Order: sequence, then structure tokens, then C-alpha cells
Amino acid sequence: MSVDLTTNYLGLKLRNPLVISASPLSAHLHNLERLQEAGAAAAVMASLFEEQIEGDGFPPPGPQPPVAYSATELVHFRDLYNYNAGPDSYLRHVELAKRTLSIPVIGSLNGSVAGEWVRFARLIQDAGADALEVNIYFVPTRPEQTAAVVEQQYIDLVAAVRAQVTIPLSIKIGPYFTSIPNMAKRLVEAGANGLTLFNRYLQPDIDLDRMEVGPNLALSSRDELRVPLRWIAILRSQLEVSLAATSGIHFAEDLIRVILAGADVGMLASALIRNGPDHLRTVLTEFEWWLNQRHFKSVEQIKGSLSQKRCASPSAYERANYIQTVTSLTSDAI
Repeated sequence: MSVDLTTNYLGLKLRNPLVISASPLSAHLHNLERLQEAGAAAAVMASLFEEQIEGDGFPPPGPQPPVAYSATELVHFRDLYNYNAGPDSYLRHVELAKRTLSIPVIGSLNGSVAGEWVRFARLIQDAGADALEVNIYFVPTRPEQTAAVVEQQYIDLVAAVRAQVTIPLSIKIGPYFTSIPNMAKRLVEAGANGLTLFNRYLQPDIDLDRMEVGPNLALSSRDELRVPLRWIAILRSQLEVSLAATSGIHFAEDLIRVILAGADVGMLASALIRNGPDHLRTVLTEFEWWLNQRHFKSVEQIKGSLSQKRCASPSAYERANYIQTVTSLTSDAI
């Protein structure tokens, strides 16, 4: 039996629900071509960062004049240009990817507060991007920054980007809000056509040998999937927008779970960095096999069938899950 794997995401009809998440995987055209061949239905470009665009942000690559940048900051700036080559090259990369690939190309901006940099949203649109994902990464560190102030900063940023573009807009956020449903609703009201759940807040570490604070990248684990799975299941019936699950999708079983919860697509990066682009083909083949084995005719048939509204036990997404999980570990098992 032939299964219809197509799904709709941000108004785009995709051939299946597998999308490449914003990462170094999208930074080179040859990688994108391999991923498309392996079955990717769309690709989010590696992010262009707010600091690269603002006039007082990162210095350009090459020899630097004597300015007040520390040696550590200059290393970070250099590495960022190695990541996506800077604003002008980024736009050329989007143009080339759009001309070369047959799958949708989704631009990506990463920032924290509305400013002049948001004008690049329009330039990314003009370069041919089919949609835009804005990754909002903001860490409040001052006690006077109340929840209301922080949330309004998100809303203002979304509204500023929305004013720049007409293409579909997805907002990628972290899970650290007092009320995710309320925040999600406000983001949609500000102009979001979709939500990408969730941003991985990559935490700093302390190097005991060098006595320095620095990055220590850990690729995602499958356990991280449970957070986006829960909130996608809760939000599915509350919002008429596209929902993308990211962080923790490594195998076909993970993709199946998020689609059952209500996701329109699942985004992969860490699994492909670990296993190579051809791993995508394995995930897609096993996903289709699962649907066939259970005599499902399409992705749409299962999408959201185990969301909070449609599952047999809606409370399983709330306190009941906590209680059942805690009580499942008895003293006999310790």
C-alpha cells in the first residue's frame, strides 16, 4: 500500500515531515544536496546572528585594528564567520540554495532584541527564501528584568520581523516561560505563522585546566524530546499554526511520537551530525514502514491523534504524568 507522506508546514506542502534544523549541516551546498537526496523535505539554513549584522557587533574577518576586543572574543568572532561566512555571503548562499535545490529553503535569523538587524529578514526574503525561522535566544540576567518585560521583548521582536516580510514566519523559542500556552498565543498574534519547539539553550561550562568559562557542545539526546512532545500535544488544539518539533529526534520512533502529538514536521540535526546525511534515509524508510504496518494511509491520518485533546487520558500531559512517573519507581526497585 502506498502511504501519503506529505504534510503542510508554514503553508508549504512538503513531501514528508523530515526537515533539516538550523545547524552547520545547512552551511554548505554539497551537504544540502546530499540531505535532499536522502529524503529531506525542507532545510532551515544555518542561522545568521544579530551580532554579525549590527554596526557595533562582530568585526569582519581578517586582520583587526587595535580595538577593545579580548582575545577570547576575537576567537569567537572568527569562529562565527567560519560558521556562516557573514551577512553578504549568507544572502548569496540562500540564493544559490534556492536555485539548486528542489525542496523549500527556510532562512534563519538568531537574535534577542529588535533592532536594525531585523531588516535582514527582508533581504533573506528577497534572496528567495520560502519562509523564515527566527531563533530568539535571550538570557535575562538582571533582577529588574521581570517576566513581563522579557516576554514583551519577544513580542516586539516578532512584530518587528513580521513588518519586514510577507513570507511565512516561524518563531523558535525555549521552554522557560511561566505559561507557554499564553506566550504561544501572543507570538501568533504578533505575526508568527508557526512555532519551532524548542530552542536548545546551550549552556557554558568551566574548564578547570584553563580556569576559563567557555562552550562545551553536547549534541541532543532522545530524552530531550519529551519537552517539545508534551507542549506540542497541548498546543495542537489551541492554535491554528504550524508546529515543528526539534531537539531529540534521532530515529523513526521519535518522529512518529511527535507527529502523533500533533507536530507538522520533525527537525533533525544532532542525529545527522552523529550518523551522516544518509541516516535521514533510514529514518524516512522506517517511518513509512511503520505507517504501512498499521495500515495508515497518510501522515495526516495520524497527526495529532494522541494530542491532549484527542488522547484517551488528557491529564497524562499534566500532573497525572508526574504522579504516575514518581510512583512507578517503588522502593523495591531501588
